[in-house]
Amino acid sequence: MNASLPSKPHYPVLDGLRGVASVIVIAFHIMEAHSNGSHIQQVINHGYLAVDFFFVLSGFVVGYAYDDRWNKMTISGFFKIRLVRLQPMVIVGSIIGAACFYWQNYPAVFPNISPTPVWQVVVTMLVGFTLIPVPVTFDIRGWQEMHPLNGPAWSLFFEYIANILYAAVVRRFSKLALAVLVFLSACFLFQLAITSPNGDIIGGWSVTGQQLHIGFARLLYPFFAGLLLYRSGRLACIKNAFTWCSLLVVIALAMPRIGGAEHLWANGLYDALTVIIIFPLIIYLGASGQIKSRRAARLCGFLGEISYPLYITHYPLIYIYTGWVATHNLGIMQAYPQALLVFFGSILLAWACLKLYDEPVRKWLKKKVLAGNNIQKNTSSFSGT
Repeated sequence: MNASLPSKPHYPVLDGLRGVASVIVIAFHIMEAHSNGSHIQQVINHGYLAVDFFFVLSGFVVGYAYDDRWNKMTISGFFKIRLVRLQPMVIVGSIIGAACFYWQNYPAVFPNISPTPVWQVVVTMLVGFTLIPVPVTFDIRGWQEMHPLNGPAWSLFFEYIANILYAAVVRRFSKLALAVLVFLSACFLFQLAITSPNGDIIGGWSVTGQQLHIGFARLLYPFFAGLLLYRSGRLACIKNAFTWCSLLVVIALAMPRIGGAEHLWANGLYDALTVIIIFPLIIYLGASGQIKSRRAARLCGFLGEISYPLYITHYPLIYIYTGWVATHNLGIMQAYPQALLVFFGSILLAWACLKLYDEPVRKWLKKKVLAGNNIQKNTSSFSGT
């Protein structure tokens, strides 16, 4: 169909919250390098739940952006929009991962790096452009990642699966059918969290049965709960929503480990309740908020713009930092200058990629790929850690 789709305004508070969560992810990954492989000792302990927060946000935003447009839009048109929005940064994230790969030559941490021929790195990079997962047998790092050059791309793989499920099937669901799907998905997630041998829902980044189980459990409830929230929620009017919601996000992701090694199920319960209850509540409160001051609007705008590039480009720097810290056995007080360099360097790299690459490329793609169908759209949902 060729009917034009008028643009819709963003929820500015949700844009800002997406950025807040992305920044916490960077800090979480930096501190993870100093945890000695122990989830219990990890500072900013629940930063991994940012993935699930992004999935809830994505479900809400996708529903808001597209639910009422299917009489003017084809499935192929929907996929074109999503590819134009997400794929350019997937490609540049893979390129950065390949460029940094040999700077990560710490065999004690990344056992498969040396020796790895250049052709294999190039092939892995090209496969990474497509988001097609590589099997464990093609792991060039040794961490069993489906995207060895840029680990966080695993969540974009699942984001695409969610988009396919939405466009092909779930968009047609009644509210009742969607509620049943969300309930069953919540049970699936709850069972994973309570029975997890590690007491958490960390995982989803490998092409193994166990990891795919984790990945789908972490995807199905959050994404479709966000969609149901959009379809069901009558928004209120929340004052200072960005401040309060940001505080809730920080508390949820920075919460210390619950229960310790003796009661792993307790932390699993925390993960489940946070994803099932707290995150949808935060999204509801954020969607109900308004931004009145110019300073807050600029802050939310900046955070929203930087969030996806920051998430998808930072991890090659984390690989380098993690290998360096582990090899030299450094604590955070010894390595904090380099930690700050990685933190702010990640933000600078993301901003440069956004302005010098992502925005120009998406503008060109909209003219070339979307203009013929008059379906240009600039939604910005994504998920990730």
